[in-house]
Amino acid sequence: MIASFRNLTQGSGLMARATRSAGLNLMGFGTGQVLRLASNLILTRLLFPEAFGVMAMVSVFLMGLAMFSDVGVGPAIMQSKRGDDRDFLNTAWTIQIIRGGCLFVVACVLTWPMALYFGEPDLVYYLPVAALTQLILGFLPTRHETANRHLRAGRVTVLDILTQIIGLVVAITLAWWWQSVWALVISGVVSSAAQVILFDLFLPGERNRLRWEAAARHELIHFGKWVFLSTIAGFAIGQADKVVIGGYLSTHDFGIYNIGFFWASFPLMMGSVVVRKVMIPIYRESPPGKSRANFLRLRRMRVLATGGMIALVMVPAFFGGWLIETLYDPRYIAAGGVVVLISAMQIPAIIGVTYDQAALAAGDSRRFFVLAATRAVFVVSAMVIGVNLWGLPGVLIGQGAAMLAAHPVVGWLASRQAAWDPAHDAAYFALGGALAALALWWNWPLVAALAAFQPG
Repeated sequence: MIASFRNLTQGSGLMARATRSAGLNLMGFGTGQVLRLASNLILTRLLFPEAFGVMAMVSVFLMGLAMFSDVGVGPAIMQSKRGDDRDFLNTAWTIQIIRGGCLFVVACVLTWPMALYFGEPDLVYYLPVAALTQLILGFLPTRHETANRHLRAGRVTVLDILTQIIGLVVAITLAWWWQSVWALVISGVVSSAAQVILFDLFLPGERNRLRWEAAARHELIHFGKWVFLSTIAGFAIGQADKVVIGGYLSTHDFGIYNIGFFWASFPLMMGSVVVRKVMIPIYRESPPGKSRANFLRLRRMRVLATGGMIALVMVPAFFGGWLIETLYDPRYIAAGGVVVLISAMQIPAIIGVTYDQAALAAGDSRRFFVLAATRAVFVVSAMVIGVNLWGLPGVLIGQGAAMLAAHPVVGWLASRQAAWDPAHDAAYFALGGALAALALWWNWPLVAALAAFQPG
């Protein structure tokens, strides 16, 4: 047993590297969430609910721009045979810079329409400044993707944490000084600049140079065209709630919703971070279709990952109301029901989270797009129907129903890579469904109170 533990913590094999990388990513994500919590608790006392509503509008706009233009540079580096080639990496970096510049210009053009949609005139000032983050992040060195490719997450994790600390200090200082949304906007820009500088100074490897190699460009664009379409669908999956709810609720109520979303989103966000950084290298180096041993190795990892995420999501599902009541002042108390309902509705997504990257690891970005598009159609349709029938609760229930309806497509994609594990899915749907139903029953008054959220 001691020898096995030493192999996992010090060995150079795939599972040892994967275990260390997963552990470091979990540590980094957990630390990041603690910092986000500290920031959230402090800023809610320095600012006002409307500030968080406005910042949520800014965030969803910038995330939409980023996802609508993602050409899959990161996944391409992680899965490509040329992922360590200097010309390939420099071409990828050049594409990334061009993309960042284009995003900034588009953000400036779209500020006025977005201000009209959300009914928030001040967005015309906030959005162009916030969009500087996309311009800056275009210069992020590809060395962090190379580290992820080889499951070497240590230094990247430390630098990520340091970046978040810098952003936190700037946000709190400016919020205390200005008591304005500008504190959140500017802290985001400063944090992005700090990340680029820290990664460039302290990550090992050669610095990027501008390069436009034809073969690398062709491979990146060929792989990235389906990732581009997939990220458009991913925006719908991940941000449709904010687009739909942002146009439905008042800015005050939207800010309260986002406080609840912050607490409920932790387990699935954590799982997604670890999967994105760890599973592609594992699928690439240990394809489940190659041998039964590979499949069983992946099953063990999948069972642990899914069980851990469900255990984590049950904490806010059962105790979300208590958390909000304990940590926030009475202005935010209604967020408790949001925490409970979102947490319960995440079970279908958690069960499928470890399958998504199998196709990307095999270079099959087209089937990955099919899954993302199917989920997006289901999610958007269910949310629109839900908000018109039952308001805010309908949107959140629609999310869970849509991910459940799309799960057969998850099975289809995983089957193509010999990765699907129906026994895993059946067991966790039964367990997770039962726990979610119990959490909703336990907190029913909080959930029922969400019906009071009316159009603003």
